[in-house]
Order: sequence, then C-alpha cells, then structure tokens
Amino acid sequence: MEPREREIRLGGLRFHYVEWGTAAAPTLVLLHGFTGHARTWDDFAASVADGFRVLALDQRGHGDSDRAPHGDYRIATMAQDLAAFADALCPRPFRLVGLSMGGRVAIAYGGSRPGRVERLVLVDIGPEIAPEGGARVQTTVANVPDKVASEEQAYRLLRAASPRYSDSLIRHRVKHGFNRLPGGRLAWKYDKALRAQAREGRRDMPDLWPDLARIACPTLIVRGIESDVLSPQIAKRMLETLPDGRLVEIPDAGHTVPGDQPEAFLKAVRPFLES
Repeated sequence: MEPREREIRLGGLRFHYVEWGTAAAPTLVLLHGFTGHARTWDDFAASVADGFRVLALDQRGHGDSDRAPHGDYRIATMAQDLAAFADALCPRPFRLVGLSMGGRVAIAYGGSRPGRVERLVLVDIGPEIAPEGGARVQTTVANVPDKVASEEQAYRLLRAASPRYSDSLIRHRVKHGFNRLPGGRLAWKYDKALRAQAREGRRDMPDLWPDLARIACPTLIVRGIESDVLSPQIAKRMLETLPDGRLVEIPDAGHTVPGDQPEAFLKAVRPFLES
C-alpha cells in the first residue's frame, strides 16, 4: 500500500501529512520527533494500514510543512496545531502515537482534551527528559552542518547518529529528510531556527506532569532499554501518575525505538492499539 501525500491549512500555516489505509477504518495519528518528519513512520504505517486510517503529520517547521512565524516551536503551540488537525480530520476519538518531541506534544494535547484520544502510545519520552539525554540531543543537533555536501555525506551523518538502523532505513531517511540544492548539496528538511534554539539552549521544556495526570485513556509507554532520554525513574513515575498506564521496554534499543528495533516495536504497539 502506497502513502498518499496531503496538505491542509490550519491557523494560517500549511501542513503536510501522509495518509495510509481507508477512510472507514479507525484513525491513528503519528507524531515524529525533534528534527524528524512524517516519512520516518513509513514502515510502521505500512504495517498497520490494513487496520487503521493512518495520518502521519509533518509538525510545524518540520518536513514539508510551513516554518513557524517568529520561531514559535513551543509544545503548547504544537499541541494547538494537533488540536486543529484532529478537529479537521478526526471527527471521532482517535488513537495517537508520539515519538520524543511528538510524545511531548501528545501529552500536552491529551491532558487538555482527554475525551478525544482513546489510546495513546508515548515512545521513549515523558513529562521531563533525563539530563544526560537532553544534553546529548542538544549537542548532536547543534553540531550538524547547516548544509550537506552530498548524498553520501548525508548517509554517513545519519549512520553515525543511528548505528542500529538498517541500511535501507538510512537510505530512506536520506531520501525524505533533505531538500536538494544546486550542485548536489542537501539541506535538512527542518527549520534552521530549531537548530539555533537547540544550540542556544532555548528549546521549550514545560512541566508536563500535570498534563500527564489528566490523560484518561489507556496509555502505553515504550522505552528503549538503552535510552538516555527516558530514564527508568521517570518511566516509573509516569506509571504511578497515569490513571491507566502500562510500560514495555525494548531490548537493544536506544531513544529511537521504531528505527532501532522496528519488529519489536510493531509487536509491542499494534496489539495495544487494536485492543
């Protein structure tokens, strides 16, 4: 099944998203992580599209969606984007999966609109980020070049950042994660203001524990056992805070669980979404 490229205007911005499956199926919305994009979900979306209408969103400033005016990438603002997106395309309660930054957006949205989400999956993220993981992500993003000289340099950069990814997945990320420039150069498909904010330590990090406590639907926390972003202590507190929470830990996976261990991720998440 092939993805269908879509666009929608919300709050004055143009948002790109990818749709899989049939309109009659239950809706599943997928949110990528910081500097990611909708096409990072392709393999997972293709695997569940027989049972769901899957909508993978390029969040503001990412992928092929518009850049944010005045560099507004606050979690609360992105949760408002999700609310507008869901109101336009999801008339009934829907299922929601958020990775990393996308998971923080999902927490903020789910806490403010508890009746709209019927099943929630938070992938290696919580209301707070373990300091060592936050520092690593900030350093990684801050040190990447603004432009990349070639496809092969892009491949090497992504391979170094994601050593567990398959070769085909890295090539897929190169294909969909960059804009092509004259002379064979490539530019990242996310707003350079995001990188500047990371370099300067200006990323929005609100306290989302109150939002998490208000989430009423069954919630699955997926943690990579080797993650430095979602610590065991934070995951434990999340289980104690959520009204209906459960935790699965994926071996031989770090922060980007769907890419590190795609089969194990699918095996853990699909039954929960279907139940």
